Amino acid sequence: MTASSSPTRVLETVLYARDLGAIEDFYRRVLAMEPHAKAEGRQVFYRVGDQMLLFFNPVMTSRALADDAELPVPPHGAEGEGHVCFGATSDEIAAWRQRLAREGVSVEADFQWPGGGRSIYFRDPAGNCVEFAEPRIWNIE
Repeated sequence: MTASSSPTRVLETVLYARDLGAIEDFYRRVLAMEPHAKAEGRQVFYRVGDQMLLFFNPVMTSRALADDAELPVPPHGAEGEGHVCFGATSDEIAAWRQRLAREGVSVEADFQWPGGGRSIYFRDPAGNCVEFAEPRIWNIE
């Protein structure tokens, strides 16, 4: 790789939520996802294939860590609603829609993209916009 190469994949996606307990319950109950790692009140991490979905509590992560912290990660945080999209086939999207209905989760939008492919959108407890979409909406197979 050279310095002029562009990135080849996304390793982490980060969303922010103050109530990580509600996030953990929602993602376990509704999406059948188990935490990969967590630090109570600060963060919860999920493995999604070969990528990571991270939830940070912005109240905690926007503050600098002590100078002698084991992992000197710079502070970062955001307020407001984020977005994540999980890839799924058309049949999987139909099954997810049924599961969301059983769990009492409202689907905000369900449509076919003009270039092909379907997406459904709903919200997690922090208000983040969660999507399931066919990868072909981005010409990815």
